[in-house]
Amino acid sequence: MPPSASLVVTLGIPLVALAVGAALVLGARLARANARVVAAILVGWSVLAAVLSLSGVLANFEAHPPPLAPYFVGTLVLGVALAFSRIGARLATLPLPMLVGFHAFRLPLELVMHQAATEGTMPAQMSYSGLNFDIVTGVTAAAFALVLAKRKVPPSIVLAWNVLGTALLAGIVTIAFASTPIFHAFGTRPEQLNTWVAYFPYAYIALAVMGALLGHIVLFRRLLGGSQH
Repeated sequence: MPPSASLVVTLGIPLVALAVGAALVLGARLARANARVVAAILVGWSVLAAVLSLSGVLANFEAHPPPLAPYFVGTLVLGVALAFSRIGARLATLPLPMLVGFHAFRLPLELVMHQAATEGTMPAQMSYSGLNFDIVTGVTAAAFALVLAKRKVPPSIVLAWNVLGTALLAGIVTIAFASTPIFHAFGTRPEQLNTWVAYFPYAYIALAVMGALLGHIVLFRRLLGGSQH
């Protein structure tokens, strides 16, 4: 059965995902990329996510492999594909403060996830009260973006920040997969298993993860491309 949660969690996850999607479309428009294609891809993904989660397909943990695995892996692959596409190349031309500040969405996301863990909807290890330290990226993104907007910062510092953010993202993704019933690395009790993301609307958290991955890759393309304007 779908887990019960407060309105903060039930609305928080899809609202953060919506904000990420809107930011990507706006970024594509500002970068003179094909914003309509980005919007169409995100809308199509959102419809598919709703169908799979509402129908119970994602919650079939008896299948081998469980549908939740290809759903998340496919979403991540989509983010990587967009990041390395011409659209990603155009996004990499956006100002550095925008590319860094984009990741500020991870602060409200982590706060919502912490609330989900407090309520027992999400396993505790996936929150910053457990083993998830991705909130550091969200906390520093906005402040670092303001610094970048006011003064020139050595590329090595921006690169180090991006490496840290990518590592923290990889950490929570690993914890999330390890917490699923197929691996159950943190225990087999219901409160220790990551099953909540298989249900609507919590399945939309995958879009936020994809956005974070895309954002890091685009920033790497910008930094390694040599332009710092």
